[in-house]
Amino acid sequence: MLEIAWFATRLFLKGKLLRDPVNFIKQVVFGTVIGLLLFLSLAQVQIPLGITVVVSSLLTGIIMPYLFKNFKMK
Repeated sequence: MLEIAWFATRLFLKGKLLRDPVNFIKQVVFGTVIGLLLFLSLAQVQIPLGITVVVSSLLTGIIMPYLFKNFKMK
């Protein structure tokens, strides 16, 4: 299992894993910004921090498959 992860990491760092790495980075940044905005907006409400983290992580995790539905690898 670790060998597969190491092999994929080496291909990614060499630039041979993704067909369009710029689009991949753009989608990752977009998902991260959405997660951060969710977290910060929920943190402004007077609810415990643990609930804020769980809810924002859950919603960000739900959004990620939609962001990467057209994700292509070489």
